[in-house]
Amino acid sequence: MRKQERRAWICLALALVLFGGLCLFTYRYVKDGSKWVGHYGNTQIFTDGRINRGTVTDRHDEVLLHCTPDGLEYSGDWTTRVSTVHAVGDGSGNIASGAINMFAGQLIGYDLLNGTYDTTANGKKIQLTIDANANRVAYNALYGRTGTVGVYNWKTGEILCMVSTPSFDPAYEAPEDEGSYYFNNFLSGTITPGSTFKLVTAASVIDNMEDRGDFSFECDGVNEYGDQGTEFHDVYEHGEVDFREALAVSCNGAFGELSRKLGGKTLKKTTEQVGLSKSLEFDGIETATGSFSFPTDDDIKLSWAGIGQADDLVNPCSMMVYMGAIANGGEAVQPTLIKSTSFIDEIRGVKTLGKYLSPETAAELKEMMKNNVVENYGEDNFPGMDMYAKSGTAETGGDDSDAWFVGFTNDEEAPYAFVVWVKDGGSGAGAAAPIARQVIQELQAWNYYE
Repeated sequence: MRKQERRAWICLALALVLFGGLCLFTYRYVKDGSKWVGHYGNTQIFTDGRINRGTVTDRHDEVLLHCTPDGLEYSGDWTTRVSTVHAVGDGSGNIASGAINMFAGQLIGYDLLNGTYDTTANGKKIQLTIDANANRVAYNALYGRTGTVGVYNWKTGEILCMVSTPSFDPAYEAPEDEGSYYFNNFLSGTITPGSTFKLVTAASVIDNMEDRGDFSFECDGVNEYGDQGTEFHDVYEHGEVDFREALAVSCNGAFGELSRKLGGKTLKKTTEQVGLSKSLEFDGIETATGSFSFPTDDDIKLSWAGIGQADDLVNPCSMMVYMGAIANGGEAVQPTLIKSTSFIDEIRGVKTLGKYLSPETAAELKEMMKNNVVENYGEDNFPGMDMYAKSGTAETGGDDSDAWFVGFTNDEEAPYAFVVWVKDGGSGAGAAAPIARQVIQELQAWNYYE
């Protein structure tokens, strides 16, 4: 009797193991099935290691790539190819985040029931959220300089423009020793933010300094601090500035003092809160993680960190999402590169990343960014746009500063958050702002046809 009981327990244990294995296999099949069939060894869907079915288009159905058994057929326009390659990808897989790699399962037409069975062997169409027109404008506006331009709809999360330079023509191959051509500055870069980081410091001031209305700083253009006379240089002497004016004129001395008043722990907390210290994840893509150092025992270094220098490194995509959160009452919307393809996707709607800021903080920061445009950049330079922005110049050790321009438009029909970075560009207002204007004008023009 006992022997039968032991055998019964052994059979039950084996059944549980088999059931557990079946559950694990089912989970892995649902989760990774498209990766399994998308292996390069599957000659049914790959020719010479390159996918041979499927089409990639932009949001207007302009064909960016058509995969055939005879090879990859990119757009016939050179500017289109080089301006969208970091979104579309290359045949050799050097751009890991390109659509060819990230969305291979959709391209080959894989589904759980039928696998890759396709009577036409044409695969499926992937419609990206990017606007090829805007990408072309951004690429031309960068004018051969290293940089990146990113724009997304801060209500829907759709990335409308994603350009990174240097770039290359995927119809051919970039030199093997030129890895920078494959690098996507927008998704994978971590870059010194310069004065654009003052929007983080300003948010921290609004949240933590109730007496900010009484803040005053006398700027003499040099602004010495500490026993060793460390100098925080400004472009010119600002005179007496309050908190609001300090942001408008981007006073380094004033924001250095504000950083010291806040302290390292508070600045670190705000930076984490607005998403700049973590990686963004969307559509299977992970952005680079920003890194910062806010010492509690070194006022000089803390002052530099508060104005976007020292060890500050920000990811451009994360900065763009932060701009969108300010525009959206503090709520950050997750980006996406894939247009909604099903009724279920439409019902689910956008995915939020949570509250980066309180509505009150976002509203005050938003008003200050509008004041920046009115007082500093000129609303006439952005015709037809309700523009809110901050420029930046980042000292990185080169002969020229890096140029930044970040912000958003507050237009119900065209709610765009953006980031522009130009390496060695010099003035943010002079080099980066015109690029933002040109790209948004292009997006606005096409928006009326949608």
